[in-house]
Amino acid sequence: MSTGSGSGPGKRSDRNASSSRTFHPLYLVLLVPFIALLWPPFYAMDQPEISGIPFFYWYQFLWIVLGAVLIGIIYGATRGAES
Repeated sequence: MSTGSGSGPGKRSDRNASSSRTFHPLYLVLLVPFIALLWPPFYAMDQPEISGIPFFYWYQFLWIVLGAVLIGIIYGATRGAES
């Protein structure tokens, strides 16, 4: 049993560790869904309804879809930059 030094499945080289932690300004767009859902009193209302679903619920579901789309777009835009 080894005690932590060397390389293996759980180890990263210094080169890979530094390149995977680069910051891209496009990542700041991921704050938009977070901020949009941060304060529930902002969207805690019944109207407008969509097919009988109160605003409170469909607003949150909308941000689930928008968040997934944003993550996909940002992933596609930044994937090539890391290589």
